[in-house]
Amino acid sequence: MPRVALWRRRDLPVPTVWGWMLILLVAVAVSGFVIRHAYSFLALEKPAGANVLVVEGWITPEDLDQSLALIRRHDYRRVITTGGPLMNAPAFQAPSTYAVLARDYLISKGVPAASITAIPAPRSARDRTYLSAVLVRDSLAQSGQPIEAIDVFSAAVHSRRTQLLYQMAFGPSVKIGIFAARPVEYDPAAWWKTSAGAKIVIMEAISWTWTVLFFTQPPRGSREEKWGGPTVNAPTG
Repeated sequence: MPRVALWRRRDLPVPTVWGWMLILLVAVAVSGFVIRHAYSFLALEKPAGANVLVVEGWITPEDLDQSLALIRRHDYRRVITTGGPLMNAPAFQAPSTYAVLARDYLISKGVPAASITAIPAPRSARDRTYLSAVLVRDSLAQSGQPIEAIDVFSAAVHSRRTQLLYQMAFGPSVKIGIFAARPVEYDPAAWWKTSAGAKIVIMEAISWTWTVLFFTQPPRGSREEKWGGPTVNAPTG
């Protein structure tokens, strides 16, 4: 009976000392390039010149102040604030959302109440930014006015992911512009030198990568677009 061979010898090439040095140099160069350009890549700044501005309501008061300067500079016809329920809010407090808080904050700073609308989002198991984009899209569609472009104001390195998710929600017929707030808790040119900068940039890089590779856009108008939450709150203004 012939013997059955389970293993077979093969020659495996391995790098020499000089080969390992070259691999190390390339790895260091690539890592340095990625580190130095990660912030500028994620903090996308590409406005569309629209007359509607969406402000993500969960951003910090310092970021909201930057959006306020933008509103005054560009004289937007309409401003929309977005955001879901407050995180870790006490149970005895009346339910509130980042959308409403941001709207009230901007009004207190001088934005005319008639020009700003809060579009709150419910709790959801789906990506919160995508859900807000869907609600904004549906609200603008209900207004009956054709929308060719909107600008969105987001927080620093979150802006590229925001632009991507809004473009998914609105589709190719609407141009999505994006503004990125400049962070105050770390230096964008040296974000890796502080724990706050490293944590924020690295986590957002992971989140953006996950969105690109694994986020599945549900059919437009389906229940899955708003999956995981109760009945959507009506827009308030």
